[in-house]
Amino acid sequence: MVLAFVLLIVGFVLLVKGADVFVDGSSSIAKFLKIPSIIIGLTIVAFGTSAPEAAVSIIAGINGSNDIAVGNVIGSNMFNLLMVVGISAIIKPIAIQKQIITKDYPFMLLATAALAVMSYDVFFGNGSSDVISRNDAVIMLMFLGIFLYYVISSALRSRKENMEAASEDDEKPKYGIGLSILLTIGGLAGIVIGGQLVVDNAEKIALGFGMSETLVGLTIVAVGTSLPELVTSIVAARKGESDIAIGNVVGSNVFNILFVLPASAIISPMNINSQSLTDLLILIGVSVLTYIFCATNKQVNRIEGAVLAAIYAGYLAYAIIR
Repeated sequence: MVLAFVLLIVGFVLLVKGADVFVDGSSSIAKFLKIPSIIIGLTIVAFGTSAPEAAVSIIAGINGSNDIAVGNVIGSNMFNLLMVVGISAIIKPIAIQKQIITKDYPFMLLATAALAVMSYDVFFGNGSSDVISRNDAVIMLMFLGIFLYYVISSALRSRKENMEAASEDDEKPKYGIGLSILLTIGGLAGIVIGGQLVVDNAEKIALGFGMSETLVGLTIVAVGTSLPELVTSIVAARKGESDIAIGNVVGSNVFNILFVLPASAIISPMNINSQSLTDLLILIGVSVLTYIFCATNKQVNRIEGAVLAAIYAGYLAYAIIR
């Protein structure tokens, strides 16, 4: 038990320090390439911090544990919107760029709605059971391709505009490109390893104190796979890199729906249980509410952040009682 506590602390240190280095390296890459930080947040940071969800869900798909794979993605997206955005905004109000409001976030809403349509097969008369089939998975991966094409096109367009408007007063990268890439990779490794240490040892401690495996799964494991997003966004918000903070959330949610789930479904088509269908409807409601907060005054303030965090606490209580 003592070793578990020590490793838990080591995990948190790796998480926080890894996120610190990761954000510095990522923002430095954005400045070096002369592209907006939001692009880095939507891609490198988002996909990198979603690695734990991808690993858990794909392994669950291989093992045929569909409930874990689906629940992990829906729960992670809920946590990202309510707790990652909420806590980041409480620490420092998050400024929201017009691009997020008009393009990136609506794409995330579309992906979430598409997942719901594909999941409610019985309701829409598409079958006798609710399942994400291999055909659904292929469609989702095509959506991901469209998203990546749009993000890369935006990056190249922004780079061209920034190159043409370059001046001596432009902010210089904090590090050279080689060191920036090294810091980004090293920081991400720290986040992933630290997150795994926290989850594994928190689970051992909780079981040691008599918590049930179901309760541990609903709380520690679900929250644990989202720790990279949480810590990275909090660090980014504190450093004034709000574009990375919100881009991380939007990009992670898109990646979870359009890559993590279809990757699992291609391995093994996924039956969706009634609880997951209910959670999916709650996720859509939460997504719309968070969008309203983002679009209002183009920022998420501390009060709105507190509301989001409180909603997550209520949802967690409901999930545990259920």
